[in-house]
Amino acid sequence: MTAKSKSSPHENAGELKGRALRLLARREHSRAELARKLAPHAESGAAVETLLAALEAGRQVSDERFAEARAYQLSRKYGAERVRRDLLARGVAPDVAARLAADSRSGDVERAHAILARKYRSPATTAKERARRIRFLQSRGFSLDVIRSAVAGAASGESP
Repeated sequence: MTAKSKSSPHENAGELKGRALRLLARREHSRAELARKLAPHAESGAAVETLLAALEAGRQVSDERFAEARAYQLSRKYGAERVRRDLLARGVAPDVAARLAADSRSGDVERAHAILARKYRSPATTAKERARRIRFLQSRGFSLDVIRSAVAGAASGESP
């Protein structure tokens, strides 16, 4: 019985590009994410950088496009601060992350109110329940002003 020979852990440029394109076919990636995922398979860091530069030149990798898609996806469920932190953690430039988070901030009160309405069917009747809801919205990345408005709106029975 012959053992199947395992290929070397380092791939040539063509194999590395194929791996990058397969990753990009699944979803958008930031340049930093793609570099991190490709690094273990590359012969050197220079090979990864050369490939990423070529992919950027061909508009196959775009931090801006990735950030817009990610911000849209997150803004349905989270507040502007959580969106900004997530984008920064994924290697998006701070100015782009701040701009996209500010764009998502416009509907934060309505979104926070809707999230509270889905999670909690009835208004908070005690201070303990109100504090629980405030902590929940804080964990979702909403600002204190937004949380106050959403919790007050939920308590008064307003719709968003």
